Amino acid sequence: MTAGATKPPWSDTARTKPIVLTDTTLRDGEQAPGVAFTKAEKVAIAQVLARAGITEIEAGIPAMGDEEIAAIRAIVEADLPLTTIGWCRMRDADVDAAIEAKVSMVNVSIPASDVQIAAKLRGDRELALEQVKRVVGYAREQGLEVAVGGEDSSRAEVDFLITLIATAKEAGARRFRIADTLSVLDPDSASALMARLRATTDLDLEFHGHDDLGLATANTLAAIKGGASHASVTVIGLGERAGNAPLEEVAVALKQLYGRDTGIALPELEKVAAVVAAAATRAIPLNKAIVGEHVFTHESGIHVDGLLKDQRTYQALDPQLLGRSNRFVIGKHSGLSAITSLLKEQQLAVSAVEARRILSRVREHAVEYKGPVAPDTVLAIWRDVCEQSFTHCA
Repeated sequence: MTAGATKPPWSDTARTKPIVLTDTTLRDGEQAPGVAFTKAEKVAIAQVLARAGITEIEAGIPAMGDEEIAAIRAIVEADLPLTTIGWCRMRDADVDAAIEAKVSMVNVSIPASDVQIAAKLRGDRELALEQVKRVVGYAREQGLEVAVGGEDSSRAEVDFLITLIATAKEAGARRFRIADTLSVLDPDSASALMARLRATTDLDLEFHGHDDLGLATANTLAAIKGGASHASVTVIGLGERAGNAPLEEVAVALKQLYGRDTGIALPELEKVAAVVAAAATRAIPLNKAIVGEHVFTHESGIHVDGLLKDQRTYQALDPQLLGRSNRFVIGKHSGLSAITSLLKEQQLAVSAVEARRILSRVREHAVEYKGPVAPDTVLAIWRDVCEQSFTHCA
C-alpha cells in the first residue's frame, strides 16, 4: 500500500483475492455515439486486451444479427486466453444468438428498478423474477455460464434487489452485476449498497459504473471496498453518454492506492488505449489520466526544479510502473533549472545573466505561439543571446 494511504475496510482474505476487470469496450464502449467497430477491429482490440491481462470481455450483442454474431465468433475462434461473453436481454432468443456466436458465457440483463420494469417489461417485479428463473435456467441447460445484469440497480428498491440476486443464484447464475446505469451514485452510496448486498449473498458481485458525474472510477473503487469481486470497465472510458469507468484508471488506482491485484500488465495500457482510440476515431485527451501524452510531462519551473532534485517532490505515480518516463517541456512557466538543464544536456555553456535572457525570450515565444517551445528553438535563442553578448557559442 502506498505510504500515507488509509487502510481499506476489506477482510484479510478479501484483500488478497484478485479483482476481476471485465472489459466491455466491445459492447458498452461501442454504444458510444458514432462508434462502430469492424470485425477486424473487434478481434484486434480483443487481442491487445488479452495481452494486457484482461480475462473476461463482453464482445458484443449477438441479437444484433449475423454480422455481430460473426464478429463475436471470430474473437472466440482466435482462441485468446480470456472468456468471451455475449450480452443478452432476458430472452431465450438472445441466448440462442449467443450460442450461435459460440460464446461460453452470457450476461443476461433484466431491469431492476420499478421505473424500468414498468416501462420495459410492461409488468411488475414478479414478472422480472419469473423471467430470470426461466431464461437463466434455459441458458444453463444449454451449457452456458451465466451472469445476470441488474439494469438500473442503483435506483432499485434494495430489498427487491436482494431477492433478484437470490433468484439469479438459485436459477444457476454465477455472478450478478450492479449497474449504476444512470450514474446516480456517489462513492459513499456505492460502497454502502455493495456492502449491504455482499452481506446477503456469496454470489460474485460486479459493479458497472457510468461517468455522467465524473465519478465512475471513484464509484467503482468504492464498490470494490464494499465487497464487489468484479468491476466492469472500458478502455479510455468509452461508452454511452459520458462513458464508463476507464480500465486504465481502475487498474492503476487499485494497484497504486490499495495494492490490489487485477492481473493487468500496466505497461500495456498505453498500447491498448491507442488501438481502441484509433478504431473508435476518438482522440485521447493530452491530460487523460494514465494514458494521456502529458500525464508525466512537466513545464512549471517549480515542479521541474523539484523533479530534477528528487522525483518524489512532484510525482506520486512512478511512470516506470506504466513503462513510461518523465518528460520536461519548455514554455511560459519554465524556470532557469529547465533552461540550464536543457543546455547542459547539449554541453552548451551559459552564464546566469544569459540564462535569464534566454528564459525571457522563451516565455515571449510561448505566449506568441501558444504552445511549448521546441528544443531547437531554445538553442536558436541561446545562440542569438550569446552572440549579442559577444560570447563564444560552443
